[in-house]
Amino acid sequence: MDGEKSVEALIQKAYNSMKAPDAGGARLALEEALKIDFEEPEVVYALTCLSWWTERFKRLEECDTAYDRGSFILSQWKSFYSFLDRLQAGGKSERCLYAVKHFVFSSALAFFADILDCGDNQHDPALLLLVGRCYKGVGNYEEALHYLEQAARFKREDGETLSELADVNALMEETRAAKALFREAFFTDPQGIEIKNMDSELILRLAGRVREMGYAGAELLEWIPVYGALFGVLSVKRALKLAESGRLKQAIFTLENEVRGNSEAAGLLVPRLINHYLWLIDHYENVHEDPSLIEQTMLKIKIVDPVLYERYRN
Repeated sequence: MDGEKSVEALIQKAYNSMKAPDAGGARLALEEALKIDFEEPEVVYALTCLSWWTERFKRLEECDTAYDRGSFILSQWKSFYSFLDRLQAGGKSERCLYAVKHFVFSSALAFFADILDCGDNQHDPALLLLVGRCYKGVGNYEEALHYLEQAARFKREDGETLSELADVNALMEETRAAKALFREAFFTDPQGIEIKNMDSELILRLAGRVREMGYAGAELLEWIPVYGALFGVLSVKRALKLAESGRLKQAIFTLENEVRGNSEAAGLLVPRLINHYLWLIDHYENVHEDPSLIEQTMLKIKIVDPVLYERYRN
């Protein structure tokens, strides 16, 4: 029992060190725990995760600037998830991953913080986005919201920025704002969104349901807003300005031609076109347009995807 308590205390010490962030202190604590019980699964798991990141951090010497170092750390998060997919065959530790996440994002934030002190960089949307992501990663949602809102003012049609802002709103339980922002992000720039960077259950559950339907990769990103509307998840809508409705109709015309002339890209173009149709239907309903126009648009959906049309009707 005393040994178990010692191992548990060392594991917690290691996780506290990770959050500091102090990789060296975390490794020492885990190695001490391993001496007591070399078969403790959580110790082995934590050491494996820490070793993966330690190897990545060695490559920071190749980066020329603080911005490059912080960006490199964040760029490895997706690769880490791929590594976890292979590692988790034997189970995973959520509290370990929580500590690792703090370690990674606080380490990146430290590099960006120095840059922010320079007044010239405080209006750089790319930097503001990365800083917002870091604060979200360490669980400081208020600060994350502050920086992501600033980034969104500069990048109003950037899917990555809008989705990060939506994600933070969802984590802060600002559900209505989150739904509206996610819907906007998946309309304006679906391929700019990285699901692996999302943390909120709102979008992860929706993505999971669409993934279970057989969609993956780039196609998954195009179908998420379609089924988000069908399932009533991305249900918060906004009125379109006159110029926006004109651009929407022009985009639909272009997509219709592309669908007819490019069968190889249909996997991406068809759901994108359907999502545009849904936005047009919402616009018609919002301005109380002639119901026949709504029906005409619904029939277009039927031509493109009869199965989805029946689901939508039912």
